[in-house]
Amino acid sequence: MRSFGSDNHSGVHPDILKAMYKANKNHCVAYGDDVFTLQAQQKIKDIFGENADVFFVFNGTGANIISLQACVRPFHAILCPHTAHIAVDECGAPEFMTRASLKTIHCPDGKLTPLLLEPYLKNWDIEHHSQPKVVYISQCTELGTVYTTDEIKAIAEITHKHKMYLHMDGARIANAAVSLQKNFKEISVDCGVDILSFGGTKNGMLMGEAVVSFREELSENIKYIRKQSAQLFSKMRYVSAQFIAYLEKNIWEKNALHANQMAQYLRQEMSNIYPFTFTQNTDANILLVKLEKHSMEQLQQKHFFYVWNEEKNEIRLVTSWDTTKEDIDLFITDLKFILAY
Repeated sequence: MRSFGSDNHSGVHPDILKAMYKANKNHCVAYGDDVFTLQAQQKIKDIFGENADVFFVFNGTGANIISLQACVRPFHAILCPHTAHIAVDECGAPEFMTRASLKTIHCPDGKLTPLLLEPYLKNWDIEHHSQPKVVYISQCTELGTVYTTDEIKAIAEITHKHKMYLHMDGARIANAAVSLQKNFKEISVDCGVDILSFGGTKNGMLMGEAVVSFREELSENIKYIRKQSAQLFSKMRYVSAQFIAYLEKNIWEKNALHANQMAQYLRQEMSNIYPFTFTQNTDANILLVKLEKHSMEQLQQKHFFYVWNEEKNEIRLVTSWDTTKEDIDLFITDLKFILAY
């Protein structure tokens, strides 16, 4: 099966598998006290700076929850876009685990702005109201749009003005970095991000993410939070070995660049056969486009993708590190056939 449903549907990059196989020799001390984890942590510090504290976890939801738990107490509020992964796709886990209130803000393009945040920055020191403490953004967004560095800096400025934290969900941060032609540090900590969910699973890794904290007071208790949240991997070397290869061999950049290029190729090929309405910019590897219901249903019989908004006949197409032009050409051929009838 070839899928445009999600970049989670793709396989694992061969060099990542080789790195895990290499780590499978001999014994290692468990729970991160191993040479692979120390090396992986240092590689991430080399990228983000020596002040970065690195904690490996199982998955993206775990990374988000631990990041947020480090930032809030139960009487706090977390501000995020209405399309945010923590609001839509994590089964209420952020609220369940943090006990803080999640406040969703309507964002037409999936991106928060200071103007959108301002109405929610109120009721300070009033015990009847949850106190805003964290702003959550994802880079890139669930709609495939990418924040510019200036946009992130503006959010960080208003966030820090109110003594709040800025959390970035970087499940697709590699796609965003390639899109902006900048490195990871330039689009996160340099812009004022306080804590980052650093992902690779959607971009060629098998499993595992990292929480990267840039604030000492947030780092202080993360190792305890990670354990209580059931996110401490005993055989951590298998996660760490992946990050070593992912960063050392620039797999992150090559994979993200290819996925982004395939998204542009898919959009161009679709535009060549029909004036489709694309509802968002294709900044990275996600396309949102309208398709008539009968065409959608016929196309789904041959190609896997998700309906994003049934009321608007809007579908989401996601390209991956291993998407090929042949995959797209076949999709276009079938789409042409459907449109002809």
